[in-house]
Amino acid sequence: PAKEARVVGSELVDTYTVYIIQVTDGNHEWTVKHRYSDFHDLHEKLVAERKIDKNLLPPKKIIGKNSRSLVEKREKDLEVYLQTLLAAFPGVAPRVLAHFLHFHFYEINGITAALAEDLFEKGEQLLGAGEVFAIRPLQLYAVTEQLQQGKPTCASGDAKTDLGHILDFTCRLKYLKVSGTEGPFGNSNIREQLLPFDLSIFKSLHQVEISHCDAKHIRGLVASKPTLATMSVRFSATSMKEVLVPEASEFDEWEPEGTTLEGPVTAVIPTWQALTTLDLSHNSISEIDESVKLIPKIEFLDLSHNGMLVVDNLQHLYNLVHLDLSYNKLSSLEGVHTKLGNIKTLNLAGNLLESLSGLHKLYSLVNLDLSDNRIEQMEEVRSIGSLPCLEHVALLNNPLSIIPDYRTKVLAQFGERASEVCLDDTATTEKELDTVEVLKAIQKAKDVKSKLNNPEKKVGEDSRLLAAPCVGPSGSPPTTAPTSASLPQPILSNQGILGDE
Repeated sequence: PAKEARVVGSELVDTYTVYIIQVTDGNHEWTVKHRYSDFHDLHEKLVAERKIDKNLLPPKKIIGKNSRSLVEKREKDLEVYLQTLLAAFPGVAPRVLAHFLHFHFYEINGITAALAEDLFEKGEQLLGAGEVFAIRPLQLYAVTEQLQQGKPTCASGDAKTDLGHILDFTCRLKYLKVSGTEGPFGNSNIREQLLPFDLSIFKSLHQVEISHCDAKHIRGLVASKPTLATMSVRFSATSMKEVLVPEASEFDEWEPEGTTLEGPVTAVIPTWQALTTLDLSHNSISEIDESVKLIPKIEFLDLSHNGMLVVDNLQHLYNLVHLDLSYNKLSSLEGVHTKLGNIKTLNLAGNLLESLSGLHKLYSLVNLDLSDNRIEQMEEVRSIGSLPCLEHVALLNNPLSIIPDYRTKVLAQFGERASEVCLDDTATTEKELDTVEVLKAIQKAKDVKSKLNNPEKKVGEDSRLLAAPCVGPSGSPPTTAPTSASLPQPILSNQGILGDE
């Protein structure tokens, strides 16, 4: 459909009148404001560059220039002027006219021409500096549409605006950021988060950040599987599958490449072989689905601020050391050690947890955040009291954190390791350690008494309290970690710990 420009009104700013122009291009429309002198400048340039009729623009009038009758007549005349120009240049509008009507912000040809020129001038410098390149979904949509139309890559005749400059740049770019807007974009009705776009023009991405888009409308991200190491998709997805295996919607059964195939499989899908860091926080994801089979190299996984009810499928991630599940809807951790064998940092803040019983076999755990949950009983802390490498624990904003002497009672659960544990980001004082010793002695006396009263009890509470000290630096696993048939052994690596800042 042909583009339209209508003058829909005017307003007085200081001493001059500003005309409000509504531009329509298919389903997209936007507003531009210009005073008469802007029209005059545009007209002079078009007369000089494109030889249009000198008398096309309604003349200047100095006396009574802001009178209502003149303004209303001028609105009509200026609309006829703009419509005549658009009819005269049905393909690609001249640069001065395109800029006047803000095509470089909102219209496909204008957006791609502006981006191409920008990259023609600064592309090499941006690639050389290795910086993150930020682009809008609307710009990607425009490039995608241009490529689909299959027109010449340089429609305007100006070599600087050739689409080739964009494609040359995207082939080599390593760090990309795509950020949409929540509401309409700029002065338009364009909702960027609903626009489809194709990322397969990027051939060398190492890192991509996407926010406020719709994952269902993003195509071509899988083209970056061979190189992509870090991916962040926020405020965009309703499932992990949408991001990690968009092809899944086409197939009934699929398996990751390299697995032993059993039963009917309609597709074998390549894994994200370079991906080690994945941030899917701040989405509307309700489950950890089987698409995690496609990210076997993941070390850092952020699923915070979603709607997860259970911890599932993470046993496929043998290399996972940092997991953020904060601000979900988790109420149980039963059997979690069978899925998180080598985890070092675990953030479970802001969930619905009342019990910690599932954490007692996470022998590699160094950092644990349990703040903002529903833990009431000090007994629950015993589940983590015997973990040999635990150094940082957060329990603030739980019902038990308002118990008198809360800190010393929690630290006492760690037995001999009380001095090595930092609770709620506060270093343990000598005075607290003295109190802990007293509490431990009282507990021991209680245990002896209960043993005498129940001689048939083989194991007293003291063996649970006195935990084996962690051997070596915090980054390495314990040398004497208890083994368990269902538990993968800790990885021997010097991977640094990513604490919660």
